[in-house]
Amino acid sequence: MTSEVLPRRSVLLGAGFGATGLAGGYLLAGSRSAEADQPTAADIGFCKDMSSHHVQAVAMCQRVLGGNTGDPVQAAATEVLQTQAIEIGMMRAWLADWGESTNAPELVMGWMGMNDGAGMPLAMMPGLASDEQMRQLALAEGTDAGRLWIELMQAHHVGGVAMANAAIELASAEKVIRLAQVQAQVQAYEIEQYDLLLATDYSS
Repeated sequence: MTSEVLPRRSVLLGAGFGATGLAGGYLLAGSRSAEADQPTAADIGFCKDMSSHHVQAVAMCQRVLGGNTGDPVQAAATEVLQTQAIEIGMMRAWLADWGESTNAPELVMGWMGMNDGAGMPLAMMPGLASDEQMRQLALAEGTDAGRLWIELMQAHHVGGVAMANAAIELASAEKVIRLAQVQAQVQAYEIEQYDLLLATDYSS
């Protein structure tokens, strides 16, 4: 598979976003000091939970970057790492501005109403790879590593899209809603691209 499915420059450009554009948009949102929005439990919970979700995605990318997985997987992993690192920084900055902890929460998704608002342990968050899956990814090589990365990241994105869609409905801060909208659109696009990669030989 060559770059027809996942152009090296950016899978996000097809959705109208690139790492530079995302950064610019988020900085604009974060610079609106006059924004009157006060964070709600949904705003805070989403930023904490999605930041933790993103941290694993970055770790997954680091496990395959520089390997012989094929150019399309390398390009896709580079985009995910760059974009989600930017998003982690933005969400943590917002949390700090709100006086909230940026540490990973023990319980997640209570803001979405999971378990009647009690939430669930972080390790059970939808889309997260298990410790064993992360170990397998670290040990895999070549196109086997590439295919496993695509499968794990696709599942990861499915969980991310569901969380972003919940934030679009439940969050109050405009900048949080805008970020969630970008995440839902971009990750849904990437899920489609991963389907195409899994159906083809992407080793070249």
